[in-house]
Amino acid sequence: METKWWHKAVVYQIYPRSFCDANGDGIGDLAGIIGKLDYLQTLGVNVIWLSPVFRSPMDDNGYDISDYCDIAPEFGTLAEMDRLIAEAARRDIRIVMDLVVNHTSDEHPWFAEARKAKDNPWRDYYIWRAPRADGSPPDAQRSYFGGSAWELDPATGEYYFHLFSKRQPDLNWANPAVQKEVHRMMNWWLGRGIGGFRMDVIDLIGKEVDRGITTNGPRLHTLLQEMNAATFGDRDVLTVGEAWSATPDIARLYSDPARGELDMVFQFEHITITWDAQHGKWKPRPFELTEFKRVIGKWQAELADTGWNSLFWNNHDLPRAVSKYGDPGRYRVESAKMLATALHFLKGTPYIYQGEEIGMTNVRFDDIADYQDIESLNLYRERTAAGVPPAEMLAGIHANGRDNARTPMQWSAGDNAGFSSGQPWLKLNPNHSEINVEAALADPDSIFHHYRRLVALRKARPTMVHGDYQPLFETHPQVLAYQRRLGDEAIVVINNFGAEPVELDLPAELRQRAGECLVSNYEPVARLGERLALRPYESFAIAFGATAA
Repeated sequence: METKWWHKAVVYQIYPRSFCDANGDGIGDLAGIIGKLDYLQTLGVNVIWLSPVFRSPMDDNGYDISDYCDIAPEFGTLAEMDRLIAEAARRDIRIVMDLVVNHTSDEHPWFAEARKAKDNPWRDYYIWRAPRADGSPPDAQRSYFGGSAWELDPATGEYYFHLFSKRQPDLNWANPAVQKEVHRMMNWWLGRGIGGFRMDVIDLIGKEVDRGITTNGPRLHTLLQEMNAATFGDRDVLTVGEAWSATPDIARLYSDPARGELDMVFQFEHITITWDAQHGKWKPRPFELTEFKRVIGKWQAELADTGWNSLFWNNHDLPRAVSKYGDPGRYRVESAKMLATALHFLKGTPYIYQGEEIGMTNVRFDDIADYQDIESLNLYRERTAAGVPPAEMLAGIHANGRDNARTPMQWSAGDNAGFSSGQPWLKLNPNHSEINVEAALADPDSIFHHYRRLVALRKARPTMVHGDYQPLFETHPQVLAYQRRLGDEAIVVINNFGAEPVELDLPAELRQRAGECLVSNYEPVARLGERLALRPYESFAIAFGATAA
């Protein structure tokens, strides 16, 4: 596989509304991000994935776009966006923008025109169908945010299709004019110097609604190949697609360089194994490490030679990693470092979500009125109306609701956690007095400095980037361990995923070996004996053989 710059990069995701507010209106903005670029340079990341900052009525916090070529006023101006791109580049950081083209806002000019008349030139930019004879929706397809996927537009008497909010009508990718408009917009942004695109729910653009096909439609990969050829294919940028429906076979279709589609995809199999089969994430199942290891091992093996893995614990839609997979209480620091080590030594490109590097945790608001997320609010109303006890639904939101990831970034123990001089748009996590960037930077043994070490190691150790993956202790219910090997160097990574101590009998090839401890969350481990005793959430990586290139 040809080596690309992003193979050894580490990506940092920013959710702009919650990152840093420079003007005191309670909403994070581009000026706030610019002011924190030195912090991100200190962390060592190469890429910022910027959640949407386009002009939007904010029905879904920016994932409903009304103008792809302008910036939402609450975030700043186009001039500030250009400055962010330039200032980041000075620090060897590229800006990857969130491309949301499965749908637009209902306030986008295309949709405003499309709904005027059935013969409007923009009508076929969206998906319209006549009602049934009784006036009801064309079929029973459902929105991911609850309710029907069809919304009646009284002006023309037809329904339009929306897989998300009714204010997010789906684009009709069967219309070549839609493709051309999107390609034109992408090239406009690439011309401004961005470093690539993260493509929101890209597995939905090939849908065929009359056949009930929403994910992985028959034209999906043709559409992506045409997009590649018309826009980013000849540019040295990063492209990653969000694909909840991806299997390893499908991921190879997306990310095989010979096919001319994307560089990598986000797959979510390791996330959904903790979801209930019937109720999804709103009724979570306990995390089982053996199942998780099976999934991770499968993806590492299946994409070993063709394609590329995206490595992540959390993002703007998911709960905080230390709350989901570690211990947000007594062992918060140890477990957060363990989770970082377990992920960053895998083969693929690691993604850090804002606040993960300081061990930010889930939040537990007692009142549904304190939540802002449209998905949580819609599903709470729908399911409690259907008989689900409010306390049960609130417990699901506490565990997996999207606002867990969206509470404002905790910069200090001061007023509003240093996020804003005004009232934040979403309530703060009350633990910001203990968990914040200021404290993390001052403590050389903090979670932040552990992440900083991992980012630096990836740049310096080719084995972390290109080495083969070999699982160890595959059936152990509490230990995730593996070996990466490239040439004469092997890196062994061992992680205790529990609060209980563990003793392991080491395999013969690892016994009585001395090496270089690359990272640890207790004392450094530079030599292995016959047996290994691991303390709660203990984690380390040790290298044997060749040194860094």
